[in-house]
Amino acid sequence: QVQLVESGGGLVQAGGSLRLSCAASGRTFSSYAMGWFRQAPGKEREFVSAISWSGNTIYADSVKGRFTISRDNAKNTLYLQMDSLKPEDTAVYYCAADRILVPRRSAFEYDYWGQGAQVTVSS
Repeated sequence: QVQLVESGGGLVQAGGSLRLSCAASGRTFSSYAMGWFRQAPGKEREFVSAISWSGNTIYADSVKGRFTISRDNAKNTLYLQMDSLKPEDTAVYYCAADRILVPRRSAFEYDYWGQGAQVTVSS
C-alpha cells in the first residue's frame, strides 16, 4: 500500500510557475514508477508526465518543454515543476504510483492515487 499526498497547487497568472510535490508513504517509494495526471472540469483525466524509478521521463506533447518531472527517492517525494503556465493548464493535478517500474501514459496502469491539487492559471 502507498499513500500519496499532493501539495503546492494554487492560483497563478499566465506565464508564471508553480511546483507541485507529492509525498509518498508506505511501501518503498523507489519501487514504483510515478506519474502526474490532470483533470479539468467536464474533461477526462489526462496524462501529464511520468518518471521511472531510475529517472527516465516521458511527457505529454502539451507540456513538453514547459514542465519538468523529478523525484527524490531519499525523501520519498515526486515533483512537477510547471513553467510558462497557460490558462488551459488549469485542472486538478493528481500524482500516481505504478508497480511497473517503467513510466506509462495510461491512468488505468496506475495502482495508487493522491487526492489531487488544484492549479488555476488566470489569463
